[in-house]
Amino acid sequence: MNAHERVLAALDGGTPDRVPCALGFYPVNLEDLLPRDAYSDDLVDVCFVPFPLSPEEEDLRARVSSYSYDTRLGTPPQVLTYARWEYRPEAPQRRNPLAAARSLDDLQAFSFPDAGSPYRVEELRVAVAGGHARGLAVGGNLPHLGGELFEAAWRLRGLENFLLDLVERPDWADYLLDKLTALARRNAEALAFAGVDVLSLDDDVGMPGSMFISPQTWRRFFKPRLATIIAAARAAKPDLRVLYHSDGYIEPIVGDLVEIGVNALNPLQPEYMDAARLRREFGSRLSLWGTVGRQTAFSFGQPEQIRGEVRHRIDTLGRSGLILCPAYDIDEPDIPWENIAAFLEAVHRYG
Repeated sequence: MNAHERVLAALDGGTPDRVPCALGFYPVNLEDLLPRDAYSDDLVDVCFVPFPLSPEEEDLRARVSSYSYDTRLGTPPQVLTYARWEYRPEAPQRRNPLAAARSLDDLQAFSFPDAGSPYRVEELRVAVAGGHARGLAVGGNLPHLGGELFEAAWRLRGLENFLLDLVERPDWADYLLDKLTALARRNAEALAFAGVDVLSLDDDVGMPGSMFISPQTWRRFFKPRLATIIAAARAAKPDLRVLYHSDGYIEPIVGDLVEIGVNALNPLQPEYMDAARLRREFGSRLSLWGTVGRQTAFSFGQPEQIRGEVRHRIDTLGRSGLILCPAYDIDEPDIPWENIAAFLEAVHRYG
């Protein structure tokens, strides 16, 4: 099997020749993480293509490229996203562009980013073909404000405001979520038409030990909208696999995600999600993408601990329907390359 075949087999709940390996659920540049003598093209089995920027975003990227990475504000791609949405985390009084809305008309006056430019599909198609030419599976992420629906909505309105909208002003929440859903559908279709193998959807609705909102509220406002995004993408590419990311605890809605067509769940943080229990409950219907490492493991653990964690996950979860991946982002400045190398080595050795 090549990497492409290996990932698809795992996402379909099958048993590939070895357990596939990923470094995240979004573009992670391995060449930036490992020294040249430790890098090779076959260390991971999947790559993610970046969504093309508009000419205005390209100009902004050129203007901010000389500034150093500020972990308080986010990575350079995140800063570009914030600018696109007029979200200003560096300015508390102006952070959330719709926080001051006093009526539904105020929400309707907001200008949402355009995602309909046809150049995006062609650029994506070229990037996807490049990944396939290397024998890799190719994933794609939607451009969004932290997440397709829940996260984007609360960053626009402010978290407290949006949580109140869900209870006291459901018509406001419905309007905002309908606009975000329409935007996500168009972008998901663009990725599907471009030929990605994996559509990565992202919304942190979980937190340590519980969800931000009740499962009932999630089913009322988010489940049907997420289902329409998946259905639209699959109409463009019927064999598209769908990966859903949420940090924290979301076990009450995992069955709903499977029901609407999610193939794999990420990252299954060991502190908050019991991957072995999910494996027993869902079997081959749900693949597990992540599972490796608690919050500080890659920053402060030793390489041998990382290797042991990888082996433990394979022993307890089996080799079917599993893509091993760090459960926390590893493109942070404090992650030593020795731990990343230990993770990659262990997947190849034990998988």
